[in-house]
Amino acid sequence: MSKVILRKTTRERRIVKINGTLIGTAERPRLSVFRSNKYIYAQLIDDKSGKVLVDVSAEVKKIHEKKTKVEAAKEVGKHLAEKAKSKKIKDVVFDRRGYRYHGRVKSLADGAREGGLNL
Repeated sequence: MSKVILRKTTRERRIVKINGTLIGTAERPRLSVFRSNKYIYAQLIDDKSGKVLVDVSAEVKKIHEKKTKVEAAKEVGKHLAEKAKSKKIKDVVFDRRGYRYHGRVKSLADGAREGGLNL
């Protein structure tokens, strides 16, 4: 008898479980975080219409220059908050995408709070 191959990692299972409870709207979009080995990305998503309202993917490489990953994550959060303020977004739902609330993810959330977002 052959073994069953698990096709989803534990992080992917956590994402599926969390997605049932976190829903972003136009008034309170979802702040989604993606963490790669080198950079960290964030975007504000309206799940009702399926649109990305604000993102910081283009500026991420410039922000990460000559900084540690944790410092850069905080700057990414601040930059996202500034862009969200220009679109009159104050309240967001924080979606950590299955990552632990620690290190770079926590730093990004702190930077967004310092920038003026309510998580």
